Amino acid sequence: MKKIVILGGGYGGVLTAKKLANKFKKNDEIEIQLIDRNPYHTLLTELHEVAANRTPEDAVKIDLKKIFANQKVDVVLDEIQNIDFEGKKLKSDKATYAYDYLVIGTGSKPTFFGIPGAAENTFSLWSFDDAVRLKRQIRNMFSEAAKEADPIIRQTKLSFVVVGAGFTGVELVGEMAEFRDELCKEFYIEPKDVRLVVADMAPKILPILPDKLIAKSEKHLRKMGVEIITSAKITGVEPTAVMLGDQQVAANTIVWTAGVEGSDLVGTLDVKQEGRRRISTNDKLQSLDHENVYVVGDNIFFIPEGETRPVPQMVENAEAAAPIIAHNIHADVTGKDKKSYKPTFHGTMVSIGSRYGVANVGMPSKMFMLTGFMALLSKHFINMFYLSTVAGFNKVWSYMMHEFFHVENRRSFLGGHFSKRSPNFWLVPLRIYLGWMWFHEGWEKLGKIIEEPSRIFLIPASPLIDATSAASEAINDVAQAVDAQTAASAVASTGETLTALPVPGFVTSLMNTFMDIFFYHTDGSYTVLAQIFQAGMVLAEITFGILLILGLFTAISSIATIGMGVMIYTSGMAPYEMLWYVTAAIATIGGAGSIFGLDYYVLPWLKKQWKKIPLVRRWYLFTD
Repeated sequence: MKKIVILGGGYGGVLTAKKLANKFKKNDEIEIQLIDRNPYHTLLTELHEVAANRTPEDAVKIDLKKIFANQKVDVVLDEIQNIDFEGKKLKSDKATYAYDYLVIGTGSKPTFFGIPGAAENTFSLWSFDDAVRLKRQIRNMFSEAAKEADPIIRQTKLSFVVVGAGFTGVELVGEMAEFRDELCKEFYIEPKDVRLVVADMAPKILPILPDKLIAKSEKHLRKMGVEIITSAKITGVEPTAVMLGDQQVAANTIVWTAGVEGSDLVGTLDVKQEGRRRISTNDKLQSLDHENVYVVGDNIFFIPEGETRPVPQMVENAEAAAPIIAHNIHADVTGKDKKSYKPTFHGTMVSIGSRYGVANVGMPSKMFMLTGFMALLSKHFINMFYLSTVAGFNKVWSYMMHEFFHVENRRSFLGGHFSKRSPNFWLVPLRIYLGWMWFHEGWEKLGKIIEEPSRIFLIPASPLIDATSAASEAINDVAQAVDAQTAASAVASTGETLTALPVPGFVTSLMNTFMDIFFYHTDGSYTVLAQIFQAGMVLAEITFGILLILGLFTAISSIATIGMGVMIYTSGMAPYEMLWYVTAAIATIGGAGSIFGLDYYVLPWLKKQWKKIPLVRRWYLFTD
């Protein structure tokens, strides 16, 4: 039995554990264990959204046990204090964990560069707890300022300084500018009384981006009312002020985002380190001191061939390193060749508030600069792609909910159009009426089928049948019943013509081919399958009509009636009334049965049973 231990449930640790579980899923002699002090994986790149109240707090957390449900990974909650590399053991205050292979992915923490007072007097944004603490601080300052009579103290409470104008600092201050507008309305404070500052010792913000994107970012920040201070040496931080160059900026809230270093644990390890507490590795991402110890994510210090700088401390680095480490451990166990780490980075994306962003993305040989909607679209796409690899449909769905559909105050790159909601009880009359119409139409047709089972009236006559005979049959059909599913182009007994919805020629051609194969004999008469199809359609109309009336499986029933409407349309037999049927069905898809319908009782019970199925949990095919 071999034991692989992954230390840290960050981006690199989670992805490495999933890759290893997949590679060793049929090997019972391999044990995989992931150790972290928190029971959840944190989406660190989205912390600014929680800190500035754009998304709920649980939006940036994913339960580790959910991530590895029914997978070969044992999740252990503990905080490791020391690693004995010679004895191959990890030690905490309460337990000791042996390993054969170790993957270190403990991440990083803020670094304060020895600046007096910085660690003691600032807020950071590097964990879930940091984001929650900062959100409460911002709200408390507005609450206290609203009751403060002293103008100097009030101004200090309403001043917010973000030290560090890299990705984290700019994304945070952009979100804070939107949060400011909400809090000003809530506490009756004038926006001009609030001061937002982002400061950096570097000569420009977001230095990794092209100058054109930097200029656009600065312009947008200033438009949002954010002061930008660059080339300002930070000499000290006091409880209510920060020294920026030769000026002192008074503020009760100072956030530090100016740099990171390796975790405290990494700093105590007896391994070769470079940079700020980063473990030196070879091209296989093994520690230079211990070949059975691998390093992932921010803890890596590795300079790729042909480069002069180590790989950056970015999420994409962790995503690229994880499969290499998993492959190399599997190769070592199975006696195969290891792979070298040759990272290719595809650019960076920065959101400045919820509705604007900049991005420089592509391949190393060709990068594309994006701004506004397209930049945010690329950022959301990358986030959803990552979430699909970690927790599949479940987390992608919840991400879309809190980013697109459950967003307050229009804080979405879609402008809030998809987030507008009204009570579902307004849809109850429409749902019942739509259900009655389908049931009524189906019930009438059922009588005709029972009376003469061989008579086909829901499928057009074959073009091979004599035109005169076809017209005669159409007249008889219309005389008996003309409804939303009858041949709308047939000639009525009054001599009037019912106009059908126009169908593109290529659709008609496809449908004719389909019906020639399944519904017509070579002489133009109907096949048995045509009778079965007609009976099925009639029963479907009755069934889905009843379900809509009862409000049971409303979403499925609505989608099914849309499908029936589309089939009727493509056959060239749909009157203009069919547009009403389809439009009403679209309106009732989203929760119309949860009010005064059986969905209110049935769906919650089914949801509990569904989540118990191993395959569903394994592939995250459920919503929370």
